[in-house]
Amino acid sequence: MLNPFFSSDSSLELKLNMNHPQTIFQISRQIECFALQAHESSLDIVIVCIGTDRSTGDALGPLTGAKLQLLAQKHPVFGTLDDPVHATNLVTTLELIHEKIPHSFIIAVDACLGKLASVGSVTIGQGALKPGAAVSKELPSVGDAHITGIVNVGGFMEHLVLQSTRLSIVMKMADIIANGIALGLRKITPPPLYVGPYLAERQAR
Repeated sequence: MLNPFFSSDSSLELKLNMNHPQTIFQISRQIECFALQAHESSLDIVIVCIGTDRSTGDALGPLTGAKLQLLAQKHPVFGTLDDPVHATNLVTTLELIHEKIPHSFIIAVDACLGKLASVGSVTIGQGALKPGAAVSKELPSVGDAHITGIVNVGGFMEHLVLQSTRLSIVMKMADIIANGIALGLRKITPPPLYVGPYLAERQAR
């Protein structure tokens, strides 16, 4: 039986409401399952956060990656505000990972566009994501597991929509995704815990 705060479009993907208080814990449980799969197969967890800080909506990946550098210090993180992973360098980044960490289990994080009712939702599931699909870019699939955040409405002038996305939504979503990933990984290899300002504000309420 599914919990009332998420729906599943398939058996391999969950859709979570970022405003639900249990969303971080649901993300962490899925990440823990992925981490256990990787551990049983002797694979190293690698996190690839895709996007650019030059577009508000597309900054979800770099913001999440920057937070994970503090939250998940025992795991390699590619894609941060200082060193983003985007269309121009995605292929070379994946080649670098396969060369330096050949036995890896990649968790990919990216922003996406969707229906109005889904804005603010986070999806998490097994398998790769296809970055750039919303803006008609041909890029390689990324990840053994994926997390996407629906930051705005798709279907028309996607580049403009991403640029005009509210920063508040992206920041909240990055906090939730980063803390959910870190919490799930801590159950396998505990690093120091950092809580972003948005979560600290919620906990103080």
